Amino acid sequence: MDIFVFVKQTFDTEEKIVLQNGIVQEDGAKFVINPYDEYAVEQAIQIRDDVGGKVTLLSVGPERTAEALRTALAMGADEAVLISDERIQGDEFEVAEILASYLRGQSYDLLLGGNFSVDNGAGQVAIRLASLLGLPHAASITKLEITGSQALAHRDAEGDIEVLELPLPALFTAQQGLNEPRYPSLPGIMKAKKKPFQHLTLDDIEGAASAVAKTVRTELTLPPERKAGRILKGELAAQVSELVHVLRTESKVI
Repeated sequence: MDIFVFVKQTFDTEEKIVLQNGIVQEDGAKFVINPYDEYAVEQAIQIRDDVGGKVTLLSVGPERTAEALRTALAMGADEAVLISDERIQGDEFEVAEILASYLRGQSYDLLLGGNFSVDNGAGQVAIRLASLLGLPHAASITKLEITGSQALAHRDAEGDIEVLELPLPALFTAQQGLNEPRYPSLPGIMKAKKKPFQHLTLDDIEGAASAVAKTVRTELTLPPERKAGRILKGELAAQVSELVHVLRTESKVI
């Protein structure tokens, strides 16, 4: 079974993010595999170990993304492909188009990715990609079973569970609870250095260079500093009146 897993490198959300002139400063920042993508990598490895085949990691991003791919290779994936090019702006429309251009030239049975990335949180790439490739798609899965040419998935539906049966090839995105991602072992880290790793540009992929971002980030700011709380005093009616006044004139939420 040929399995492709989409991997994105993101900021470690436990680290402090520094902005300068509306740009995130990467110097000294810690980068990790997008946590939801780790579930996808783990699931792909488990399926390969059960039914055989190959797990290929696929990423669109800057050159530093190679570190995340090496980590996923150390977890047990077989190969990695990094598409990196200065012309890539990185919005969801563009990334999906580039991935689709690459995958049209590949043989695949199963595509896996994270439910969304913790930096942008858009959750659009997989849905757009499934549409471009004409594949059945299920998002936010918490269980996946493969039997022959069929996949049975449990989907997190805001507190409930949907059970879906899809024909392969199909695309799934992983939710927390799908599995427990393994840590790279020392032998795995050593083996990862020798595993196939392709570095591609847009010119290496037919049709990829025509992908153009549809959105532009105009501004990026940190949330406002949290202000001290206020205790309302007096009779209940007076407190309610003051609260309404504050919400209307200061918070401007009503």
